[in-house]
Amino acid sequence: MGKDLISLLDLQEEEIEQLLKSASRLKAMQKRGISYRPFVGKTMALLFEKPSTRTRLSFQAGMHQLGGDSIFLSPEHTQLSRGETLEDTARTVSCFADIAVLRTFAHRTVEVFAHNASIPVINGLTDLFHPCQILADLLTIQECFGESRHKIVAFVGDGNNVAHSWINLAALWPIEVRVITPVGYEPSEDVVEHAKRCGGKVIVTSELKAVKGAHVIYTDVWASMGQEKEHQKRVSEFKGYQVNSRLMELTEKDAIFMHCLPAHRGEEVTAEVIDGPKSVVWQEAENRLHMQKAIVIKLMGGEGDVVVK
Repeated sequence: MGKDLISLLDLQEEEIEQLLKSASRLKAMQKRGISYRPFVGKTMALLFEKPSTRTRLSFQAGMHQLGGDSIFLSPEHTQLSRGETLEDTARTVSCFADIAVLRTFAHRTVEVFAHNASIPVINGLTDLFHPCQILADLLTIQECFGESRHKIVAFVGDGNNVAHSWINLAALWPIEVRVITPVGYEPSEDVVEHAKRCGGKVIVTSELKAVKGAHVIYTDVWASMGQEKEHQKRVSEFKGYQVNSRLMELTEKDAIFMHCLPAHRGEEVTAEVIDGPKSVVWQEAENRLHMQKAIVIKLMGGEGDVVVK
């Protein structure tokens, strides 16, 4: 891993393994009431263009638990709203903060900011990728199965930023990713082809039968932030791709259901599934906290493999 985490492709397989170990230890420490505060006096800046619940809370709570502070900034509360360039903003934030998390629409925004910042930068979500979510998801799969390798993840729905990051993971980690989506909503061909060139097992199909044999059924909202005007059209075109009890019956007996949240119950998933025995969405949501802490520790030069002194 370099200075930043902009996409999962910034990582190596051994670094993913290290993050999983660190996040697991941090979670165990919290459950045992053990304090680990390596970043007293350090500050995290969060610059968010998009609304957030889990990303904002997990990073702010995580930084607090690590002994540091965080400052939340929306565009209208910065000089970006008055014409300051992104490059100058990145240089300015670097004067006051020790690490920054961005949650933006255009992926290019994070890339430009990171290029001009002298502090580590984390992609908290863009329209192209959502790397931190998938790392937390991988931790959840590991907890559920005892191992996250050699699992089949069936992503049912829009070929969006979350799907892209699952495909990125397939380029780095021994899993199979099947993206099952209506024609016209497939993930980026460039993202898929890069994963395949790296030896990743990726299937893109419109056939729901592709969920057979999957260990994980994963979905996301049909209309992401910024696509609200397409909502009704997407509801119509995705209606056959709802994760419901009939679809879950096609999977392995020990298969789990995952969703990055927020969920639109009755659209991409039924209440019966998300609240059912196969659902691990709340465990998945909690794991955002522990994985964010592991990422921050890694980027800020803390213990790569967390040690309590």
